[in-house]
Amino acid sequence: MSKKALFQHITSRLFSSSKSQFNVKSRLNPVKNIYQSSKFLILEENDKKSYKYPLVWLRDNCQCVHCFHQGSSSRTINWEKFSVNQELTAIERCEESKKVTLTWADGHKSIFDDNWLLSRNFSPENQKTYLSTHYRPDKNPVWGKNDFQKILKKFDYSEVISTDRGLFEWLETLSRRGIAILQNTPLTRDECRKLANRVGFIRKTHYGEEFEVIAKEGTSNVAYLSSALQLHTDLPYYDYKPGVNLLHCLVQSQSEGGFNQITDGFFVAQKMKEDFPAYFKVLSETLVNWSDIGQEDGNKFHSIYRAPVIMLDHEGKFARINHSVPQRDSFFTVNVDDVELWYQAMKKFVDILHDETVVFKTQPGEILTFDNIRLIHGRTEYKDNTNNTRHIIGSYLDWDEIYSRLRVLRSSLQC
Repeated sequence: MSKKALFQHITSRLFSSSKSQFNVKSRLNPVKNIYQSSKFLILEENDKKSYKYPLVWLRDNCQCVHCFHQGSSSRTINWEKFSVNQELTAIERCEESKKVTLTWADGHKSIFDDNWLLSRNFSPENQKTYLSTHYRPDKNPVWGKNDFQKILKKFDYSEVISTDRGLFEWLETLSRRGIAILQNTPLTRDECRKLANRVGFIRKTHYGEEFEVIAKEGTSNVAYLSSALQLHTDLPYYDYKPGVNLLHCLVQSQSEGGFNQITDGFFVAQKMKEDFPAYFKVLSETLVNWSDIGQEDGNKFHSIYRAPVIMLDHEGKFARINHSVPQRDSFFTVNVDDVELWYQAMKKFVDILHDETVVFKTQPGEILTFDNIRLIHGRTEYKDNTNNTRHIIGSYLDWDEIYSRLRVLRSSLQC
């Protein structure tokens, strides 16, 4: 049948849509018309909106049992024999079942559900919604010192551990705002592990799966000293560094010190971009050597990773902040004439960082959770005594596991 003879009529063939965790709200505007135009299938809604679907994309995403495995939600079409030049010979639509059948030039048939197509339309609005919710929640708002009390949310530990709604709300807040505190946590050593297992699993590093922040002599990590801990991000010397810190306070220092310090690194980066664009360019382009040398439990390590202080993604959005004075290597593999300008830019970054730092003190039974890709944290000096030894249990989570859990929860909770 020629293209001119393309027609629309009712078909009653059954269709099994692919399993997608992307929730599609009930469609308010049903499909009015569907037809081919050049290399596209055009779908019109009753509100006069229309969407274009490339034929090659439709053929690649055929949902039949020969092209798609429902059980694993995986494409199985044979790309060795796939043609990027696709043509249709017929379009059939069933109003009752809300499905469309496409017949290709080679005789193959693909059946698509209206809602399946609508949820995957290529409009900028739809793609923005998908990317900011289903893919990864937008990391908004970025916040400064004056906004901290407005954005900080606290959650009950038992609600997060025992209910999906509590878990979802904590993770959603953590992903968007970069920080959240869990309260009323039992004062036992394994609560961070329980929390991590509720999400997925603990991220192991060369410091192990869990770490104790408690002053001890002969340490290879400055975090294990009672002196002030400069503002930093953890493990910048990892290519894929841990995404989220979990810090469970078992015993807090009764001295005048031991305060948590924290800053939204993305806020600082935004200030640099707006107020000091030349310095921003330097910090987002100059590769810095980050390193860690030492041993933990007899395991020697020497980690190195090269990356800018401000890392951007392919769209130019903030992707990651790297900052740690102790872990910035003395090897600086850049043009010697660029070194001084980098130091000037870095000093301005640190000045703004400290201007926007908030200070508070977690209490026993609180778990401070924050985004290690985005937030920069530190601690003021404190003093232990025989009756009071500050004791924090820490562990890490990866963002991949958090985002996965959020998608599953969003689907099951229909939110």
